[in-house]
Amino acid sequence: MRITKSSEAGKQEANDIFIWLEPNEKEEIEIKLESVVKLQFGKQIEKVIRETLAKLGVTSASVTAWDGGALDYAIRARVETAVRRAGEV
Repeated sequence: MRITKSSEAGKQEANDIFIWLEPNEKEEIEIKLESVVKLQFGKQIEKVIRETLAKLGVTSASVTAWDGGALDYAIRARVETAVRRAGEV
């Protein structure tokens, strides 16, 4: 499944994550991550985003994420909400 329209979820606040989804012409998942804890947890955040997209069947999307220290469950919820708002699930 490809993302065909832009959508967003979350807030740019402490302990939350803002997810912006856009279509990606490259037919892949591309993630741009800005995080206050990127050095410590950047790989884990990207892993959770990729796993959530895979679970939802998304194979092509551009994801921009601004993280304020969100836990995994919040990341999953924000990604799923953004995908549903894009009308793809």
